[in-house]
Amino acid sequence: MEQIDEEKIFDVLEASEKPSEQRLREILGKAEEKKGLELCEVAELLNVKDAGMLELMFATSHKIRNEIYGNRLVFFAPLYISNYCVNDCAYCGFHCSNRKMKRKKLTLEEIEEQTRCLIRMGHKRLLLEAGEDPINNPIDYIVDAIRTIYETKEGNGEIRRVNVNIAATTTENYRKLKRAGIGTYQLFQETFHRETYEKLHKGPKRDYERQITAHARAFAAGIDDLGIGVLFGLYDYKFETLALISYAQWMDMKFGVGPHTISVPRFCPAPTVNLELPYRVDDTDFLKIISVLRLAVPYTGMIISTRESPEIRAKAFEIGITQASAGSSTSPGGYGKEESSDAQFELHDHRSVEEVLESVIAQGYLPSFCTACYRSGRTGDRFMELAKSGNIQFLCKPNAILTFKEFLLDYASPKLRAAGEKLIKKEVSEVADEIREELIRRLRRIELGERDLFF
Repeated sequence: MEQIDEEKIFDVLEASEKPSEQRLREILGKAEEKKGLELCEVAELLNVKDAGMLELMFATSHKIRNEIYGNRLVFFAPLYISNYCVNDCAYCGFHCSNRKMKRKKLTLEEIEEQTRCLIRMGHKRLLLEAGEDPINNPIDYIVDAIRTIYETKEGNGEIRRVNVNIAATTTENYRKLKRAGIGTYQLFQETFHRETYEKLHKGPKRDYERQITAHARAFAAGIDDLGIGVLFGLYDYKFETLALISYAQWMDMKFGVGPHTISVPRFCPAPTVNLELPYRVDDTDFLKIISVLRLAVPYTGMIISTRESPEIRAKAFEIGITQASAGSSTSPGGYGKEESSDAQFELHDHRSVEEVLESVIAQGYLPSFCTACYRSGRTGDRFMELAKSGNIQFLCKPNAILTFKEFLLDYASPKLRAAGEKLIKKEVSEVADEIREELIRRLRRIELGERDLFF
């Protein structure tokens, strides 16, 4: 296929060897140039097992992550609006043959209330999710949900950007999403290995071609911030990682714009879903995947969800991740209620947003709720130009500081506010001289009641 050449990937894997220390250092030296790596080099890195060599890889990906994105971490939450689905995917709790699941589609009033819950948690960006069901979840319902989210206000808060993760669809439907003002459109291939893909899917999603060509249709519709990913554990992680990088390189060549984000979910069981998969990815290999992706596709944002434990997330932040969900629910109507048995998958980080922020501050990271690039037109090739040069962080840090200041004033406990203000003081001192004075002025304006100030 144009996007993925399975035979080539298998040939590269077969030819790859465990690199010597000298060879590893050569590859990592090339990675430090922040221009990406060849598939053969990626395959060699994926063969690293020695703990000392892994630490060298992690140190290099940490360096690249901070040189491009600084020390900031962007936070969001998923909003599931419907678990109706016509697909019978073997790994997903929403699969249509799950007779135990109580099906629910949120009304617009319920979407508004869920949005209010998320605003009260401090969120400014959401990832809207819904199962594929043309009757219960048509595109007009998705568009109405987006409009409702944007129109909902609560105190000083609002959702400023809605990213979307829904099933592959038509160019016309993607145009409707574009007109609705979405940010990034995410779609995961789940597995790039065609035989495995077709074995695990039943229903419209079983169409491998429909899935793998969806980003091209979205781009043709004007959506130029696109997110990709696979569900690690469905097939061999080395193949999937090389395929992800191949797909990212294809996007960059085809569109002139690589993926805005790469997500790295690992398979998690759910009620009625507990596959015995021969390709489960352990913690060491999972962290290696994140590091390798950062080395090979240095410019992309990388997303981790609450599928992972706090301990794994903390390590992942160090070596490549730049965006994370927090305080998540994966069932429709789940916010503000006890955890539901109708979740799409098990969560392993159950901390509140405040608890997550306390942790990342202690780790030396700057929480961000920024949405400035979307609303300033810094998307697609404009964003990529800034990201690939490393200049994006000079906008990201001031905007992260401004949005974190809002969170501290509007939602934080006294304890978190004290720690956050101390961090902001330190971060402001490190901002470039030409921006610092204006940043300080805007922070004062926020203290006086203004909101949504950004560079």
